[in-house]
Amino acid sequence: MNGIDIKKTLNSGSRVFGCMLSAMGVTRFRSSLAGSTMDFVVIDSEHGSRDRKEIQELCRMLRDIDIAPIVRIPIPMSHWVAMALDAGAAGVLVPYCETVEEVRECVATAKYHPLKGEYLTRAITTGEFPSDKTKSYLESRHEDTIVIIGIESEPAYNRLEEILDVGLIDGIFIGPNDMTTSLGIPDEVTNPKYLDVIKNVIQTSESHGVPVMIHQQTLETSTTAIELGARFVMHSTDAGLMQAAMRRDFAELRAVSGSDSTDENLDDTLETV
Repeated sequence: MNGIDIKKTLNSGSRVFGCMLSAMGVTRFRSSLAGSTMDFVVIDSEHGSRDRKEIQELCRMLRDIDIAPIVRIPIPMSHWVAMALDAGAAGVLVPYCETVEEVRECVATAKYHPLKGEYLTRAITTGEFPSDKTKSYLESRHEDTIVIIGIESEPAYNRLEEILDVGLIDGIFIGPNDMTTSLGIPDEVTNPKYLDVIKNVIQTSESHGVPVMIHQQTLETSTTAIELGARFVMHSTDAGLMQAAMRRDFAELRAVSGSDSTDENLDDTLETV
């Protein structure tokens, strides 16, 4: 899918599916990703050390195999939004937003880049552009641009309505690790307190016509997110999916050969991001 397809599918009430690219840094995985049936991937540059060249190469490769590349930028600043779009991203995931001002700045850049400064502020706050021609040009240029806002703390959760009122938002993102830590229940993703937050975020966002993405790590928790109404489905990471497949296949081979099996309850070695 491209950005337009993603938005059309979500606007119709359906779901799209993808994962986080947290480890992959070369385009040699092209064939594996092409056979994945994913609609999008999120390229993580918040927790990873990716440079602009690497992001550009991944975006081009993903577009070539009809997977929409969305870049999770390092911090909620318009400069990072512009750099991701210039690299060929179909959209941006803006992490850990807490104020209306930073959301407005990032959304404005995502939707009206390369407009800048006073004219950009005017466009997002009043709807006034330098000309009708400029307005049409920018809307056409960003027809496929997706902007997802990270609601990853209790303060952001409490301001969700105000943030959604900024408009032009294509998705709301919940990071379970950050959100549960903010709620005082680190990584307790089955805790009723966290599940109530998910329910309320989904209900509030959907009332504004905005789908929700929750970065769950297991099939069980991703299933729960879907059952609660998440439609922008991001499941696990490239590294997590590879680790799970390796464990499953080698456990089966050990069983077939009669060799001692490793502990099925072994904790994974991947860092939650």
